[in-house]
Amino acid sequence: MSTDRHEDHHGDVRAPGNLPRDATPPDLRAGAEDADVGVVIVAAGSGSRVGGAELKQFRWVAGKPMLLHSVQAFHSRRDVAMVVCVLPKAFVGDPPPWLFQCDIDRLLLSVGGRERTESVANGLEDLPDEVNVVLIHDAARPFVSDATIDRVIAEARCGRGAIAALPVVDTLKEVDDSGRVVRTLDRATLWRAQTPQAFPRDLIEQAHAKARAERITATDDAALFEQLGLPVVVVRGSERAMKITDEGDFARADALFSVNE
Repeated sequence: MSTDRHEDHHGDVRAPGNLPRDATPPDLRAGAEDADVGVVIVAAGSGSRVGGAELKQFRWVAGKPMLLHSVQAFHSRRDVAMVVCVLPKAFVGDPPPWLFQCDIDRLLLSVGGRERTESVANGLEDLPDEVNVVLIHDAARPFVSDATIDRVIAEARCGRGAIAALPVVDTLKEVDDSGRVVRTLDRATLWRAQTPQAFPRDLIEQAHAKARAERITATDDAALFEQLGLPVVVVRGSERAMKITDEGDFARADALFSVNE
């Protein structure tokens, strides 16, 4: 797809619906006997730090709408039974047309909540009964790799939570309200959490039920899992799995997409 076309759609409220259909082979689609993985993609944010009329998760990056990267990555897998995209309420009834270029037999749309935790809980409720392992992924990380997905699923099948993460390489300082350094943290034990994060379905549902009952919110789902005293392990993530947060990240993501692991 040409650069000109990419730029033409950055200001649109909807991306075009004429993207090539994801030609997932029939034997990889829903109905495979071993498909027991459900994916919740959180795409309900307002993207306020990016600005503009178009939602961040619908903007083009590396040749296609941001959300579409993740949906197609998970749909390409034989073990995925269903992908639930959690969208802002206004878009659930009128989603961007390019979503219908995906494997619609394995796609559901769910309404986002006021907080991320509520959005994930809504997505969990929409997963079909055959799902045993749940992956939760942020749409703002469009370049998820198959190898990372494999690693988190393998750990979740062992009965524990698993998060993609990278070890911290910078020196980290704890500071007070005035900006004064309080101490230097030991980076040897610190990791940067990414997504996807994977969990046994029954346990992550318990974690979210507790969060709802006690009105707990968290910036990731592993934190809710930890509050139940359940084990969470890290697996190696990827530098390509950057989170697109502000305007400058779009150019960095475009450049990173062309770099091999």
